[in-house]
Formats: sequence, structure tokens, C-alpha cells
Amino acid sequence: MKITLQQLRVFSAVARQGNLTAAADTLCLSKGAVSQSLQQLESHLDTPLFDRVHPRLQLNQQGKRLLPMADELIERAGDIEHSFGKHADNLGALHIGASQTIGNYLLPHLLAEQDSKQRQETKVTITNSQTLCQMLLNFELDMALIEGQHGHQELVTTPWIQDAMVLICSIDHSLAQGKSLTFAELNHQDWVLRETASGSRQQFERRIRPELSDITSVLELSSLESVLLAVERGLGISFISNLAAKDKLAMGRVHVVKIDRTFPRQLHLVWHKQKYLTGRLQHFSQFLKDWGERH
Repeated sequence: MKITLQQLRVFSAVARQGNLTAAADTLCLSKGAVSQSLQQLESHLDTPLFDRVHPRLQLNQQGKRLLPMADELIERAGDIEHSFGKHADNLGALHIGASQTIGNYLLPHLLAEQDSKQRQETKVTITNSQTLCQMLLNFELDMALIEGQHGHQELVTTPWIQDAMVLICSIDHSLAQGKSLTFAELNHQDWVLRETASGSRQQFERRIRPELSDITSVLELSSLESVLLAVERGLGISFISNLAAKDKLAMGRVHVVKIDRTFPRQLHLVWHKQKYLTGRLQHFSQFLKDWGERH
């Protein structure tokens, strides 16, 4: 059997892109070369790896078995290349994901604390926690930093740092009076919330909604900045990360709604249990853990 790294790279690209043309563009190869390489791999393995559902190629069960093994071989080869000769100082590429709170309000500060060599070839995807977990399951990310919960047994999750959720309103809202409120006083309010797949919305559904008997309306927005601006403009109250709200709170643009309860939450590091931990990924993971211990 003569399986080559190039055949595995082609297979991995097709698995992620879902068609030969996009995979060819990613690899800077012709579509014919990609097709031939994939056919050779399937011939060597004596099994099809995709279901042909025109115009897409979808991984079948055999393909799903092969993908983590193929990625490990590709990344191990990359580790070897980055450990010797003129590449010895190159730590390799890193593709991490971050939920919106972490990606927009925390990750830039984290990356700024790394030296330029540690930041080289770093790609960051910022989206909601549910989408990040799906990308991890598809081996499209090396690691994700998330604020939400998930139920995927294929993913390894480790606690990272603590955050807190806060209730906020506009500075001239009727709830911005300084006294501590009860949950009953939050009834009949308009709410401004993130989409259902976000970690912030999960926190609201778990910790606030069960305490309320009546919600007047919900304005659902897909970014933290739009939520903060909507609250500032008096469109409703929100339940949001302190990390996201602290700048507007410090500038007096929004107000904390005081309530006799605190809402701590745990942020997590997540990766696929079958993911090969490259030297670069191990280095970054240790940096995050050390940073968390200092803060």
C-alpha cells in the first residue's frame, strides 16, 4: 500500500470544502489532479470515502473514520518540518475559535501578550459556541475558547477562567434606580438578547427566564455590540457578560440592574479528543492555562 501525504492532504481538503473545485483552489492544484489523487487513495484503501450527493461530496462513515487519522499524519509531518533546518524557529500554523465575548473582548489582549513568533500564522474564527463546537467536530479548528455548554462526547472540555453575567439597562431606564430588585420586578420588561446558539443566551435561558412569569418582548441580535447599543438606546434590558459590558459601564453609557444574586460562569477550552496536539497547539494551550492562573 502506497498512501502519500499528498493524497491525505487532498482528502482532508475535500472533506472540509465539500467539493473538488474548492479543494483544488485551497491546495493550488487543478481539479483533475485533486480528483485523481482522491481516486488513488480510495483505490489504495479499497473503499469509497465520500457519498456523491451532487454537487457536494459528503464524508461517509469510512471517511469520518479516516479524517482524524489523516489530520494527525499531516500535522505530525508539519511538526517535523518545523523542528529542523531553516524552519526550526517556525512553530507552525494555528487555527483557533472563540465565542464572541472571548474573541472580541479578551483574545486581543491575550495575543498581545505573546511575542511575534508565537503569534505567527494564527487564524481566529469568532462565532457562537454552538458553531464552534460543530467546527471542532469537523476538525476545522485546533481549539476553541467558549462560554457556552455543549453535550458532545467527542470533545474534551477543560475549565479555563471565571467570568460573570450582569443585568444591564439604559441610564434613564426605570430599573436604573440603584436599589436591589427582585426577579418579580423584572417581569413585563422588553429584553435584548443574543441568538439561541450563543453562550450568553444559554445563560439567560438557564438562569433568568425560569424566574420570570411574563416577558413583554424579546429583540434577538447576533452580535454583542448590537445588543449593547440597543440597550444603550433604551430598547430593552439584557443579560450579558461583564467582560463585554465593562467598557460601556465605565463610560456611564449603560447601567447595572442590581439584583440580590450573582451570576458567575466558567469559560472553557475545548478540542476534539482525537485531535493531534501539535507543538504549536500545546504551546498555546499552556500559555492560556498560565494566563488564567495569573488572572
